[in-house]
Amino acid sequence: MATLQIAANSNSLTHPAAMSAQPAAISPLRMWMAVVGSTLGAFMAVLNIQIVNASLADIQGAIGAGTDDGGWISTSYLIAEIVVIPLSGWLTRVFSLRNYLLVNAILFLIFSVACAFAANLQQMIILRAIQGFSGGVLIPMAFTIIITLLPKARQPVGLALFALSATFAPAIGPTIGGYLTENWGWEYIFYVNLVPGALMIGLLFASLERAPMNLKLLARGDWPGIVTMAIGLAALQTVLEEGNKEDWFGSDFILRLAVVAAVSLTLFIIIELKTAHPLLNLRLLLRRNFGFGIVANFLLGIALYGSVFVLPIYLARIQGYNSEQIGMVLAWTGIPQLLLIPLVLRLMKRFDVRLLIVVGFALFAASNFMNVHMTGDYASDQLFWPNIVRAIGQALVFTPLSAIATSGIEQENAGTASSLFNMMRNLGGAVGIASLQTFLSKREQFHSNILTNSVSVFEEATRDRLARLTAYFMNHGVSDQALAGHKAVVAIALKIRRQANIMAFSDTFFLLGVALVVALLASLLLSKPGQLSGGGAH
Repeated sequence: MATLQIAANSNSLTHPAAMSAQPAAISPLRMWMAVVGSTLGAFMAVLNIQIVNASLADIQGAIGAGTDDGGWISTSYLIAEIVVIPLSGWLTRVFSLRNYLLVNAILFLIFSVACAFAANLQQMIILRAIQGFSGGVLIPMAFTIIITLLPKARQPVGLALFALSATFAPAIGPTIGGYLTENWGWEYIFYVNLVPGALMIGLLFASLERAPMNLKLLARGDWPGIVTMAIGLAALQTVLEEGNKEDWFGSDFILRLAVVAAVSLTLFIIIELKTAHPLLNLRLLLRRNFGFGIVANFLLGIALYGSVFVLPIYLARIQGYNSEQIGMVLAWTGIPQLLLIPLVLRLMKRFDVRLLIVVGFALFAASNFMNVHMTGDYASDQLFWPNIVRAIGQALVFTPLSAIATSGIEQENAGTASSLFNMMRNLGGAVGIASLQTFLSKREQFHSNILTNSVSVFEEATRDRLARLTAYFMNHGVSDQALAGHKAVVAIALKIRRQANIMAFSDTFFLLGVALVVALLASLLLSKPGQLSGGGAH
């Protein structure tokens, strides 16, 4: 389904106390071990959003959670994740990169397994929150390691690996989750982290340089910024996750949280711009490529997580697919990227990366526009080519966009850039899912009203249809004509609702396509970087 920043000078991940001259001393082998280990961690952290969502109904039933309350199993993870990402750069300086990353990687595995043993909803929410807090660390740290440890010429390779966590993991998550749940049980969606998690810890333990902790920084931290940011992001994420269910601002709970989020985040921005040693260097957003790159990345998050949210609902609600069948359909948005992302590195050497970004957004938008004329027969076969086009578009966008947005970022600002870039994509996903939930519901109501008004008992076609359905039910076990007539009316109502739902899904895909067109327009404002490793800017 699903977040980062550090600070300019004092809060940089690459401050001497944190990095300890690693870029100069580390061997190529250990450097790549660190990159692979950290990107594997980021992949697992993102995967654990979608893999759980695919099995949410089974988990709710097993621990006795209601449909509404069960949503907190995902929400608690997302809140913790989005709060910790901006803190990771500063906490890395405090505890050192090696200690901070290894401890959180180990905690992530421990609490992944613990989730499988949760006996009730309260336990699951707490365990998922801690899992999200430790897993959220893995995302920005992977991105930061790539843009600080790797030489410029190799950074596109690292970013391509990171792209697998950002775009491939959300697509393949429902496939893995559905298969494990249907064939082994929902507990295995948490056990699946153990083997890759052990590999991740081994790679990080062997590759990261030891560095002293700097606990004195705790006393000099930007605590007003930390507190306002944590409260604001937690409140905002809760509003986005729970708003549709609670009828948005018709709920006092959501209204109060929205006010808290607005006030806290406004104070956070003011504090960060005025303090001498901010948690995050927000002035990076004024840089042309990074600023427009953030906008495009936010919109990418809306479409990336939004499409992964909408498609499974369509397949379950309209086509009656189970979680494993849904996963097989979504696999075609993920598997092609394994082949395409290495190819993108070659394309970046031959073409202007801005062209690749524009083409990628255009294809991703087109894949959604291909789904705007859906019918009741629109299922896995009809979704195959749109999913392939989407996979190509996502592969073309992410690595070039990451590269051009961060190409001019100095070492001391790498942490902030990493945090902002990843946080905004995750936040875009939260905004996208919340918006699409409401949009889908409203459009279904709209189309249902239109269709219902067009079905009148005064129309000969309607009366004929009711008569034939009544006769059908009487020929199939219903002896009472009044009951058969009632069933005929219900059958027509269900058919109208199904058609209204299909039309609403078509509208939703159109909206996703529009968001990607806006992202394309933002990417047109990117300037050619002076130097971009891997070519592409020349």
